[in-house]
Amino acid sequence: MTTSNPISLDLQAQRRLAALLDHFGLAGDTPRSNWIAGESLGGEGERIALNDPVTGRELIAYHDAGAGLIDRAVASAAEAQLVWSGLTASERGRRMYAAAQAIIAQADALAELESLVAGKPISDCRGEVAKVREMFEYYAGWCDKQHGEVIPVPTSHLNFVRYVPFGVVGQITPWNAPLFTCGWQLAPALAAGNGVVLKPSELTPFSSVALAGLLEASGLPRGLVNIVNGLGATTGQALTGHDGISKLVFVGSPESGRVIAEAGARRLVPSVLELGGKSANIVFDDAKLDDAVGGAQAAIFGGAGQSCVAGSRLLVQREIFDRVVERLARAAALIPVGLPSGPSTRMGPLQNARQFERVTRMIEEAKAAGARVVSGGGRPQGLPEGADGYFVAPTVLVDVTPEMTIAREEVFGPVLVVMPFDDEQEALALANATRFGLAGAVWTQDPARAHRVAAQLRAGTVWINGYKTISVMSPFGGFRDSGYGRSSGLDGLREYSVAQSVWVETAARSSVAMGYGSGLV
Repeated sequence: MTTSNPISLDLQAQRRLAALLDHFGLAGDTPRSNWIAGESLGGEGERIALNDPVTGRELIAYHDAGAGLIDRAVASAAEAQLVWSGLTASERGRRMYAAAQAIIAQADALAELESLVAGKPISDCRGEVAKVREMFEYYAGWCDKQHGEVIPVPTSHLNFVRYVPFGVVGQITPWNAPLFTCGWQLAPALAAGNGVVLKPSELTPFSSVALAGLLEASGLPRGLVNIVNGLGATTGQALTGHDGISKLVFVGSPESGRVIAEAGARRLVPSVLELGGKSANIVFDDAKLDDAVGGAQAAIFGGAGQSCVAGSRLLVQREIFDRVVERLARAAALIPVGLPSGPSTRMGPLQNARQFERVTRMIEEAKAAGARVVSGGGRPQGLPEGADGYFVAPTVLVDVTPEMTIAREEVFGPVLVVMPFDDEQEALALANATRFGLAGAVWTQDPARAHRVAAQLRAGTVWINGYKTISVMSPFGGFRDSGYGRSSGLDGLREYSVAQSVWVETAARSSVAMGYGSGLV
């Protein structure tokens, strides 16, 4: 075991976080955890303590934003949105492209800030910052290409359709990938001409605030992007219930998604919900096993399994089941688990105590129900002294039956269940026997079977001989309890705009069928 003073781990994280907050202009007696009308502000509500995922001890604390700051944020976004939508589409595109360059110029600092608070490996965070830059570059290009259409109506009118912004949209993002999901939602919303008020998870508040400051410094109108941080029951409720919000977008759990959708429905405000998953990863006996095993590992152990598209159910054809399980067990034990700052770390801790308790409890309940652990199942070995936080070893379970909770419910941790099947029909039945429908994959060298199975998977994203590849250019979203609406691609852009039909009379005399004659005026 590597030894180090446990106090040094705490102090190192606290000092580095303080330096990063100062770098982004967020330092103060308590951190300035909100970005409203072009300035960083502290909250007005109760104290919220954040624990270090590595040590499990308090890292920093800030104050809940509260309803008063929501009012200011919505007013700021509404005022700036008029300025933003008044610019030419080409000018908006140029400014969004400049924002992308500002992001990449601060990539290292953004990645380290994300890694410290979210507990994610620094290598993962650097990749996610690059994705955020890519999102702004992509949607910058869409700004002047949101073409309408002319409808050949059977009258004397010229009728055309154009796409107009909602006005101010409210967004709520999760703790598993706060910076990535912030950029994922901000870029299309801004490209469509909207102003934004975004609330990150109260567990990961700072990277979104830092990003907002960079966007404004690069040339976006003052107050166009506003970040508010606080608890769901206070700040979140004030945001979703605010009369100035015209659309709600939520990324998180199905349970919270229902609350968001209900809040919007009461005000007849539309929603986009990107929720959880229990994705099936199907391996047929003709698959290239090296690729399939490597893909299965990446599908579940990337991000410590804290991913909505995690391939948490591995379905393997019975003829190769034992071989695949043996390879997975050996490979899982070799995954470098350690400090997020470590350059060789491939899996860090879970983000918070509540999730750690949930994951460990679900593993124990699965074992009690008859599941067998072939790798992991507890804390990993070889962690530095003082790393007493939320670490769970990469875990592989077999002897799992479809009715077990571990096979039905989202774990959101590094826990893989492996189940056998005999034929294609059984594989599809097992894969679709879930209330979720976010993602899935099929591994086979038979092209016809690959397309046949993919077409029958009830999932918004399906991979063939791969897993977890996503692009800002392609729509993303789910079915059933995985939510509705789409993020990214042209579909994501359309979620942030409304089709407006415009009728222009071209006849010499108006065709209005009823009214007072012009001679009376």
